[in-house]
Amino acid sequence: MTSRKEGDWQIAAKGIEPWLMKEEVVIALDQGTTSSRTIAFDRAGRVVAMARREFAQHYPQPGWVEHEAGEIWESQRATLEEVVSEVGRERVVALGITNQRETTVLWDRATGQAVSRAIVWQDRRTAGMCASLRGEAGLEERIRAKTGLRLDPYFSGTKIRWLLESDGELRRRAAAGDLCFGTVDSWLLWNLTGGAVHATDATNASRTLLYDLHEGRWDGELLEVFGVDAGMLPEVRDSVGNYGEWEGIPIRGVAGDQQAALFGQGCFEAGTAKNTYGTGCFLLMNTGGEAVVSRHGLLTTVALQLEGVRSYALEGSVFVGGAVVQWLRDEMKMVSSAEEVEVRAREVEDCGGLVLVPAFTGLGAPHWDPEARGVAVGMTRGTGRAHFCRAALESIAFQSGELLEAMVRDSGVELRELRVDGGAARSDLLMQMQADLSGTKVLRPASVESTALGAACLAGLGAGFWEGAEELGGLLGEMREFVPAGGDVGPRWERWRKAVALCKETREGEP
Repeated sequence: MTSRKEGDWQIAAKGIEPWLMKEEVVIALDQGTTSSRTIAFDRAGRVVAMARREFAQHYPQPGWVEHEAGEIWESQRATLEEVVSEVGRERVVALGITNQRETTVLWDRATGQAVSRAIVWQDRRTAGMCASLRGEAGLEERIRAKTGLRLDPYFSGTKIRWLLESDGELRRRAAAGDLCFGTVDSWLLWNLTGGAVHATDATNASRTLLYDLHEGRWDGELLEVFGVDAGMLPEVRDSVGNYGEWEGIPIRGVAGDQQAALFGQGCFEAGTAKNTYGTGCFLLMNTGGEAVVSRHGLLTTVALQLEGVRSYALEGSVFVGGAVVQWLRDEMKMVSSAEEVEVRAREVEDCGGLVLVPAFTGLGAPHWDPEARGVAVGMTRGTGRAHFCRAALESIAFQSGELLEAMVRDSGVELRELRVDGGAARSDLLMQMQADLSGTKVLRPASVESTALGAACLAGLGAGFWEGAEELGGLLGEMREFVPAGGDVGPRWERWRKAVALCKETREGEP
């Protein structure tokens, strides 16, 4: 490795001779909120094989979101085996993992079996616990100073505490050292390696409320606050490194999905930013070696850790992004597929006065209101399916626009461009809406698989498949540009803000 200054992502291969055979590939496991995917990339960054499995979403109570941890693993293993079978095991250089982040899994150390359903990052059941903790003088300030995060149900800390407080037997087993905690990356690593590796990387650790992102370690005071025994925790490692192997294939890279996308989008320099349009929307700006403290409702998080050196990012999170499209399809039955939403939305020139705020699990950044509820306002007798489809897409652009505005204020950097990825970024209409509402040029790479590509790049660097950031930057290819059309968008923003205010006034059980 070449020497680096703090925050510098110019990294080289770890003394391993570059792989010369063009047919070799790197595989990324992309474990998301609604599906598990495995994607194989060649040296040029092209997708050569892909497999995907959806899995069940469980909503046992309003605001609760759960997954079966075993189903996460089984669906991920199935896609991995399918892709390896297609490309041939002998061609696979390394595996990388990227994952839905704050989702919390507890499992039995001896059997490897999950002891409860996974509590998903969207879950809001610990809102009351967070409110109670905020009442302790100075606690929230100390938590934020150490972790860069807010005291919110979004993160893993209160999820773990809730699980242990809800079941005395789990509490006893945790104290005895019989249980393991992990975010989804740790759960996958444990299963891939047959229980040989209980680890995570710094990007995922920084989303737990338990990790001091300045010191780079689990924090004793925070463990006590959330009632977490240190013996439950995974080892925190670099994002590029040796994470064991699966059936002879080395696992060489791990990063949370949004940090992987930042890396996969080539945002290596401070001041560059990307937005991922997935189940939620996640806007990250690389701030290099400086952990910038937000004054406008954003988070500070680890962007990457290499050789013990951490780079940081500002992050804004929208809880319901592309999930609003699923809602139109699955609950409202307005469309039969996600692709149909754009088709219907183009049938009308505007939303006809309709504003949809999809705060189905509360509001994320910059509002942080876990009790808010979704609203649709401005309907008339003429409001129809096409208007709802257009308003749904516009809601994604508005929420992301709020994040972008906050990020510019925090960083003092006026963004010239915003790089985008994720499934919903395939929508030309949504991307044009984003450019218009934000007044910022939007750049979309030929492939929107930036999250998986980022994980593959980390693993490829660890295996010597690629040599450094300059080579990785060439994998993005030509970008599609969406330029702001101009015009006055002020009245649209005013309607949006009024709807958000109404959304905050709506509470569970209230009219």
